[in-house]
Amino acid sequence: MSLFKVVSPRNVLALGFAALVVSSCATADKEPTKVETVDAPSHAIVVMAPTEGNDVHGTIEFTAVEGGVRVVANVTGLTPGAHGFHVHEFGDCTRLDGKSAGGHFNPEGVEHGGPDAAVRHVGDLGNLVADKNGVVTMDVVDKMLSFSGSHSIIGRGVIIHAGADDLTSQPTGAAGARLACGVIGSAK
Repeated sequence: MSLFKVVSPRNVLALGFAALVVSSCATADKEPTKVETVDAPSHAIVVMAPTEGNDVHGTIEFTAVEGGVRVVANVTGLTPGAHGFHVHEFGDCTRLDGKSAGGHFNPEGVEHGGPDAAVRHVGDLGNLVADKNGVVTMDVVDKMLSFSGSHSIIGRGVIIHAGADDLTSQPTGAAGARLACGVIGSAK
């Protein structure tokens, strides 16, 4: 005696329809499931860690303000002068050279430019300028960064480069090697 019964395709269809009707009736009396929405953060932070062979450390804070996002950088371990500074597409700093962060964050698919250019990547933040001791303190407001929507920087990477971003060379500003990498996370 077989434990299995051969069922025709027509009976399978009928059984499936019956199961759907029973399932619908069973959930008809329940309240709809409520979806909790999470508000976009208003403050984020990056802890910068050096890539292999470098000693660049620091923090970069992002705070929503009227007209954009305030960017406050405190970084040490740089050579004196300008260093390219960008939000990159991925929040991944697992490679020793920082290249796992991908390219500049560019959701609009436009050309590279300076932070005040009419056309630029969302991630184009220009340059950090280190003093004679290799220390950077910067405080600016960027009009393109956001904590929500297509320009959201939450979870993306930040890279500090070895050289200056010339603000014109395509596609990255010719800023050279990646000295430090960090991931933007929401903060209190």
